[in-house]
Amino acid sequence: MDLFFSLFLRIIPLYALIALGYFAGKKLNAKKETVAPILIYIIAPFVIFNSIVTMEIKPGLLLLPVIFFIICSLMCLIFYFIGGRLFKDSTRNILAFTAGSANTGYFGIPVAIELFGEEFLGIVVLCILGFTLYENSLGYFIVAKGNHTIKEAFYKLLKLPTIYAFFIAVFINFADIKLSKCLICFGGNFVGAYSVLGMMLIGLGLADMKSYRFDLKFLASTFISKFIAWPLITLLVIFTDNSWLHLFNFDVYKIMILISIVPLAANTVAFATDLKAQPEKASLAVFLSTLFGLFYIPLIAKFLLD
Repeated sequence: MDLFFSLFLRIIPLYALIALGYFAGKKLNAKKETVAPILIYIIAPFVIFNSIVTMEIKPGLLLLPVIFFIICSLMCLIFYFIGGRLFKDSTRNILAFTAGSANTGYFGIPVAIELFGEEFLGIVVLCILGFTLYENSLGYFIVAKGNHTIKEAFYKLLKLPTIYAFFIAVFINFADIKLSKCLICFGGNFVGAYSVLGMMLIGLGLADMKSYRFDLKFLASTFISKFIAWPLITLLVIFTDNSWLHLFNFDVYKIMILISIVPLAANTVAFATDLKAQPEKASLAVFLSTLFGLFYIPLIAKFLLD
């Protein structure tokens, strides 16, 4: 059980950030409406840009973001259809977004470093890129569509700087354009802020809630998508590759499994807040899934990754 307790103890500080966010919201009058746009429009683009321009992108591994983008999009569309049978308001849109996303950045990166070491961070980031592209394209569009027309949702999507940061960084990487160390160091400063503010945002969302009403249908649907459907689909992809395609090795498989079991995306709170689409439901669901992940992730890691 060494891995279970080691990982359990290592991820507790992430939960301390949630508590600090709650304290900031209750005692310092900090608002998620201020933090969410900062994460979406300022910090996230720098993190994505810096991660891509500084990594060595091997052609074979470029399939990883494609695979995860496809899984994210399929999960989103499937649960958008399911949500239409369960909900008549923008809860459907938040459910669809959460089904396709995961807390791969704020939560997944620190856990991955603890499990696999920094030498595998490049592979982790490539997997995360699939989620990032989904969240900043179809995912954002689906959430925006909850309270906006299709035209308005599409216009808001085009205003997201992360999309442009991604393509510019890919061009710079493949063109082998060398950026100054000063610029790379400056961009690296945003990585820590990304994780800290992202986890604190969950606490800020909880602090802003007027009442803790449990929408059991919504919570059950999000947990099924995140902790049952995602691992099963990922294991199916791994089985297919291991049996016939042979594109990846066992190290990549382990990273794929970890990515599939992290909690609901904290960006759910950011996007729901920014677009005024059920932010209270989003905050509670993300918090409960993160709390569940404190035990679920070390347990799954013990049996599948040890």
